[in-house]
Amino acid sequence: MRGLLLCLIFIATSALAAIEAYEFDSPEMEANFIKLTKELRCLVCQNQSLADSNAGLAKDLRRQTYEMLTQGKTPDQVVQYMVDRYGDFVLYRPRLKTSTLLLWLGPFVLLLLVLGLVIRHMRGRQKLAPPDAEAMHKAHQLLSDTQEKQ
Repeated sequence: MRGLLLCLIFIATSALAAIEAYEFDSPEMEANFIKLTKELRCLVCQNQSLADSNAGLAKDLRRQTYEMLTQGKTPDQVVQYMVDRYGDFVLYRPRLKTSTLLLWLGPFVLLLLVLGLVIRHMRGRQKLAPPDAEAMHKAHQLLSDTQEKQ
């Protein structure tokens, strides 16, 4: 009984989900729409494309993308409009320019920094001198003293 109730709940909630259906003038326009909605980031979800997100803003941006394409705008013009309005963050792959240089080079700089620290640490461990004969003699003497006391 509970299983049936759960199935009905899932069916009812999926029936409430709005499905966007757009009519395209050509297969090329549809391909452009699909490509754009996969390349543009949802500003609410931040880790989903416009195509993958169900957020209200993502739905609005998909509609706006569709409208711009039907008005004859090129995909580059749509992307430029989105960047002008929302900044480079709207792009999954932001363009290489001075304001996005840290995004592109940051991971490599961090990797080099970590590698440098690891190499420095490893070299520091190698520089430790082995104990001399006198230190070894004292260590053996301490060990033998503690074993005799037990």
